[in-house]
Amino acid sequence: MADDQKTSLEDRLKRLDAELAERRKDDGAEAAAEARASESRKGYAVAMKLSSEFVAAVIVGALLGYLLDHFAGTGPWGMIVFLLLGFCAGVLNVMRAAGMVASPHPVDRLAGREPGKAGGGRDETETKDGA
Repeated sequence: MADDQKTSLEDRLKRLDAELAERRKDDGAEAAAEARASESRKGYAVAMKLSSEFVAAVIVGALLGYLLDHFAGTGPWGMIVFLLLGFCAGVLNVMRAAGMVASPHPVDRLAGREPGKAGGGRDETETKDGA
């Protein structure tokens, strides 16, 4: 009787191990699918961010141009100029957000220096007396 209980217990343990192994395989597939979906959602979020930054810059430029034309009576020229400036600002914002163009460091902006040069834009080979 003890032998029958032992064999039935071992059979049950083997079946449970087999079922757990199957479920672990399914969990791995689900985790991989969730990881792919997460990456896809991140990509959509970045795309929406970049497109909204571009569209917002163009709309702001067009609005400023329209207001300039309306109050100054300059005809379509304010709208054309500010629409082009908005387009350029939108492209620059998208490139900065995508990491293709680095933002200037705040210290360099405040000091009026170029980001790549030290000493207020002077070449480091120059001396203090200008020689």
